[in-house]
Amino acid sequence: MKLVMLASIFIFNLFLSGNYQAKAQEALPALPVPIQNLVDEGAQIRYLGQEYGFNSWLTIKNGQEQYFYVLPDGSAFVMGVLFNNKGKLITVNQVARLREQGDTLLDSLVSDFQGMNNTRASKTKAFEFKPPAEQLYHNIENSNWIGLGQLGAPVIYTFVDPQCSHCHAFINDFRGDLLKKGKIQVRIIPVGFKDKARAQAAFLMAAPNPQQRWFNHMDGDLSALPAKSEINQQGVQRNLAIMQAWKFHVTPMIIYRAKDGSIKIIRGRPKDLHGMIADIGARS
Repeated sequence: MKLVMLASIFIFNLFLSGNYQAKAQEALPALPVPIQNLVDEGAQIRYLGQEYGFNSWLTIKNGQEQYFYVLPDGSAFVMGVLFNNKGKLITVNQVARLREQGDTLLDSLVSDFQGMNNTRASKTKAFEFKPPAEQLYHNIENSNWIGLGQLGAPVIYTFVDPQCSHCHAFINDFRGDLLKKGKIQVRIIPVGFKDKARAQAAFLMAAPNPQQRWFNHMDGDLSALPAKSEINQQGVQRNLAIMQAWKFHVTPMIIYRAKDGSIKIIRGRPKDLHGMIADIGARS
């Protein structure tokens, strides 16, 4: 008896991998239309082979991996992880085999099988009229962001470029008690103004452990954010498009909702950090 753990299917903004593109000309199984739509929107995707009659696929978004098991005739699919009738977790073996083929993007997927809890996929909402400030905040909330800190804490968003020293300094302002004790959560929106930075930002969003990789990068680890050319940059370009649409041209660019409900914007590293934190309603 095969046991498949099912989960709800969200509409993702995912990233199409160079690995899948390289195999596009090979005889890979066809994807059902709903999964193909996700790929068309941009997805890091890997074919995991066929197990127990299922064609198996992995997608990666902001450190969160999802697994799809498709019937050979494409008539149905499920999303979750696959066990055999002895309770053995088949999905882990599939990912391990792929990793052995030299896919460095998957280095941490087996050990971090459940993924990061403080990253999420963007959700598409029905159209409704919003005042400009609220429309801005809606766009920011639905960007491709990575959470630093603990869930449930007051939130600020900031566009960051991996090569921006001012961004590093700004995040370092929070690395003590503010993040560790859950006083605030910083949601970074990776962008890149140069080719190397865009590639690093794309890798960060696809990596299974983005928070730790970002901190390691800030601490000088040159291997934390490799500038891999095969990583699809559609997610980074979407973040850049949001910046350009609102005429933001520098990083860090900070957006948050104040405790009175208003939307605030700060260009560059704040001069009064504690004043900003108090305005959000967090404890400094």
